Amino acid sequence: MSKHFFDQFLFVALPYVCLFTFFLMTIYRYRMQSFSYSSLSSQLLENKHHFWSVVPFHYGILAITAGHFIAFLIPRSVLAWNSHPVRLYVLEVSALIFGLLTLVGLVGLIVRRFSNTKIRKVTTPTDWILFAMLLVQTASGVSVALLYPWGSSWFATSLSPYLWSIFMLSPDVTYIAAMPHLVKLHIVLAFLTIGFFPFTRLVHVLVIPNPYLWRKPQVVRWYGYRK
Repeated sequence: MSKHFFDQFLFVALPYVCLFTFFLMTIYRYRMQSFSYSSLSSQLLENKHHFWSVVPFHYGILAITAGHFIAFLIPRSVLAWNSHPVRLYVLEVSALIFGLLTLVGLVGLIVRRFSNTKIRKVTTPTDWILFAMLLVQTASGVSVALLYPWGSSWFATSLSPYLWSIFMLSPDVTYIAAMPHLVKLHIVLAFLTIGFFPFTRLVHVLVIPNPYLWRKPQVVRWYGYRK
C-alpha cells in the first residue's frame, strides 16, 4: 500500500473516527452512567507515593495540554512571541520541563500500581491500557522536544493548520506529510487517546468545578479498632 493511503488513513479517517467516538461516548456515558464520572481515586489505599506521583503528573500534563491548545488556537501569537530568541528559549525549556514532570509523575503512578498489591487489585485492564498509551505519548513528546527543537514554532506553522483543516471538515495532510515518523506517531497517539478517553477515568477532568490541584488536603479519620 502507498504512503498516500497510510497518510489518508492515519491523518484523515482515524482522527474523525476518534473525535466521533469521543463526543458520542462522552455524552452517552454522562447521560447513562453519570456516577462513573470520577477519577476512582486510590488515595485512601495508599497516599504517600500517590502524592509525589499524581501532583507532578497533573501539573505537567495540564501545562502541556494548555500549551498545545494555545498553539492551536492562536498560532500567529505564538510565532510573534517566538520572534524574540530569549522568549523562544524560555518557551521551549518550560515545555520540556513540564514534559519531563509529566513523565516522572506518570512513571511513579505506574510503579505504584505495580508495586502495591492493594492498588494493583483495583486497577482494571482499561487502566493499564490508558497508562501504556499515556506513557508512550509522553515519552514520544519529550523525545520530539529533544530531537526536533523549536516545536512551538513548527507546531504553529504546520500542525495548527492541519488541525484546523480537520475541524473545518477539509482535511489537508500536506502540512504533515513530510514530518518525521516520531512526530507522526505522537499525532496518531494523541487521536487514539482522545478516542479512548470516554472509556477511562480521564472523564473526571470534564467535571466542573475540578478543584483537585488547589483544594485543601482532605483529612481521613478512622473510627473503631483498626488492625
